[in-house]
Amino acid sequence: MDTSTVTLFFALLALVAQAAVVVALVLALGSRSSATLRRARDRAVAEVAPQALGLATVVAAVCTSGSLYLSEVAHFPPCRLCWYQRGAMYPLVLILGVSAVARSRRARPVALALAGIGALISSYHLLVERYPDLETSACDPANPCSIVWVEELGYLTIPTMALSGFALIIVLVAIARPTPATARPAGTPTALEAP
Repeated sequence: MDTSTVTLFFALLALVAQAAVVVALVLALGSRSSATLRRARDRAVAEVAPQALGLATVVAAVCTSGSLYLSEVAHFPPCRLCWYQRGAMYPLVLILGVSAVARSRRARPVALALAGIGALISSYHLLVERYPDLETSACDPANPCSIVWVEELGYLTIPTMALSGFALIIVLVAIARPTPATARPAGTPTALEAP
């Protein structure tokens, strides 16, 4: 498989992530004024929440795999901002994976902080790509942060794809409600059903 096919595949995954984030935002904001959207939000959360940490782990693992593919197989050298984004993404695979297996929400603050920091770095990296004059001496002149190695579908660059992954992870971690390892007694309300 050639690099352009793989980057298109990752770009399509980024589109799916973006669509999921937009749907989540519409349901979250729209549920404040629409009973129909509130019911749709509640159904979506009830379906996704128990698996949300596992899904977030998959997103982090795919993002990690993509970044490793781009640097190790496609030989696109990561710039300094890419390394910072990796520093936020890579630990999420382990943190979210352990949380999903343990069915624990304890690591949520750490995961949200890492994903939020990664999203901010990705956003800044996007600005540097679009406006190279913003690049500072913090970036390596031999490997500037303003180089656009990939641009799929007219706007999906490497930091855009990373931002899409971070945003979806934030949404999934925010709604995560792992089911307890032991069965609940019949009639016991879940966190979503409790007042």
